[in-house]
Amino acid sequence: MVLIHSHKESVMLHYSVVFLVIALIAAVFGFGGIAAGAVEIAKILFFIFAIMAIVGFVVSMVRRN
Repeated sequence: MVLIHSHKESVMLHYSVVFLVIALIAAVFGFGGIAAGAVEIAKILFFIFAIMAIVGFVVSMVRRN
């Protein structure tokens, strides 16, 4: 099985991880508002990535058949 990810999915996953790291660092230093905002952005980007990955997987399965 070959997984093919588009460039958009990779970029969104990258930014999701970046915002998660920013949230963790902000939380360690006591910036609760910034941490909460960064976590929300990371969650949104991760869910968009997950939806695009699932759609991409389904489309590739349909094309194969």
